[in-house]
Amino acid sequence: MQNKNKTIVKSMEVLNLFLQHAKLSLNDMVELSGMPKTSIHRMAGSLEEMGLLQKNADGSYSLGLTFLQFGQLVAERLDIRQIALPVMKTLRDQVDEAVNLIIRDGDQAMYIEKLDTLHPVRLYTKIGRRSPLYAGACSRIILAYLDEQEREQYINAITLVPYASGTITDKQRLREVLAEARKNGYTVSYSELEENTASVAAPIFDHHGRICAGLSIAGPDVRFGVERLPELIHVLQEAVKRISFELGWREKGTQWR
Repeated sequence: MQNKNKTIVKSMEVLNLFLQHAKLSLNDMVELSGMPKTSIHRMAGSLEEMGLLQKNADGSYSLGLTFLQFGQLVAERLDIRQIALPVMKTLRDQVDEAVNLIIRDGDQAMYIEKLDTLHPVRLYTKIGRRSPLYAGACSRIILAYLDEQEREQYINAITLVPYASGTITDKQRLREVLAEARKNGYTVSYSELEENTASVAAPIFDHHGRICAGLSIAGPDVRFGVERLPELIHVLQEAVKRISFELGWREKGTQWR
């Protein structure tokens, strides 16, 4: 049983290589994983048989159609994504900026839905992208509404790494920004994950009144000046209210301004 478990772990390590690479040869997998070529060859064959990998005409490998099938099922079963999407479309059309839906995944936030603007100058993100909970408005709004004990445990344990010139790297400053977010019901970021970008985010609550996701409007910082922010914040907060209401949330001590 222990050997089988080791095989599963090693196979998962091989599959994880494809999170960053669309195609890999056997030699690529050997080099990136550090595993023996015989092991990689055996695992690649088994994964191909199961439909988890597919062999291309040039001999390289890519993720198989099984992942597409499972991925579609996961997407369909994420109720929040289905509920949020019509509201996100309306919001995107109102502001003509990118709209992102993010959920927590451990100590990170993950984009599970996104709608792009038609502006020629825009941000490029993708579903599945991850970011630390402390950096960027949409990630940080999730951190802001975690239970105090859980939030403090995260802050005490994390190292605040700068991703761009606006990343918050002082823990006391982070605590202050998180408190402001809880007070105001939204948070704003400038050049925190990428230079010359801006985002405003608000929380989505479930039927227990707990934070379950964040919704953001994002784009180049030149389109997020102080004169436009009140309008963006207002329409964003209306959007998260609608989504939260659909998830069963009722206004029990949690308010947006």
